[in-house]
Amino acid sequence: MQLSDLWPLHSPWALSFGHPWLLLLVLLVPLLAWLRGKRGAAAALVFSSTATLGSIGKRSSSRAGRLLRGLLYLALTILILALARPQLGKSLTEVEASGIDIMVVLDVSGSMLTKDFTIGGDSATRIDAIREVTRNFIESRPNDRIGIIAFAGRPYVVSPLTLDHDWLLQNLERVRIGLVEDGTAIGSAMASAANRLNDKKSKSRAIVLLTDGENNAGKIPPNTAAEAIKALGLHLFAIGAGINGVAPVPVFDPSNGRPVTDVVGNVIYRNQRVEFNEAGLKEVATIAGGQFFRATDTDSLEKIYTEIDKMEKSTVSVKKYQQYRDLFPECLMAGAGILLAELLLSQTIWKKLP
Repeated sequence: MQLSDLWPLHSPWALSFGHPWLLLLVLLVPLLAWLRGKRGAAAALVFSSTATLGSIGKRSSSRAGRLLRGLLYLALTILILALARPQLGKSLTEVEASGIDIMVVLDVSGSMLTKDFTIGGDSATRIDAIREVTRNFIESRPNDRIGIIAFAGRPYVVSPLTLDHDWLLQNLERVRIGLVEDGTAIGSAMASAANRLNDKKSKSRAIVLLTDGENNAGKIPPNTAAEAIKALGLHLFAIGAGINGVAPVPVFDPSNGRPVTDVVGNVIYRNQRVEFNEAGLKEVATIAGGQFFRATDTDSLEKIYTEIDKMEKSTVSVKKYQQYRDLFPECLMAGAGILLAELLLSQTIWKKLP
């Protein structure tokens, strides 16, 4: 992908108006109907005193008269809409991409429920903190194609590479613990991300790996995946998340490997000592020719993402096109047709006698 590559983003068909302020005239239609109903029709005969005809004047309008007036008001409304120039259109935005592709690889194993991070001063799980910081990172790079792979006992694609970051962030919010069998298949996740980045046209390709454990699942060893990453010319940023010490750790059911919950569905925690094998992930980063970072709290995680965010960025241009069809002729013909129908009916089968 070169700097000149264009990525189209389509919006759904939508109705708009060329002169929307003219729609205010529609408010005059019910006002006109009210005034006409209040005044009543002009009298056919004039008497010196109308007191004896009071009961006659209170009779309701005929059905034909109401229909004719309804047609007239409908015609006026449609003609006003025609003046406002209704348009059925679709916009096309072409974004000139920066040429940088990034796959974010997130560990969603059960241990990511450990509460040794904070968000806004409140205790938070590792997965919640990583999701929060990852969201900020994505928002800071609007012109990069970014994808997400989550993994536990096996990897799965949360989102392929995309420039539609709104859709990407929606999918990030759906990342949860327990969507696949538990475990930590780091090597398989790295290989899956490398396969998604196997596009030699990209200016720069990077993998951001976040994990809190050692590889204990999957068919591909992390070192083997790291060698493939280096051979493909990809950048690897390996982040080890979690503290070495005592932290609230979820209690797991040995029969199914899932966190134990109380009667209202909250995960049960117990303070335990947790350790992170820093040497193993450092070795993986070294083999891939990448960088290793250690994140023991939310602040350090944010600083790491800030460091990664210094990757080459390029200015981009955005071109917007709008394809629309003017509905003025259709509205004009419809209004004129209804007005003509009202005129013909009032002069033929529903003609008023003097």
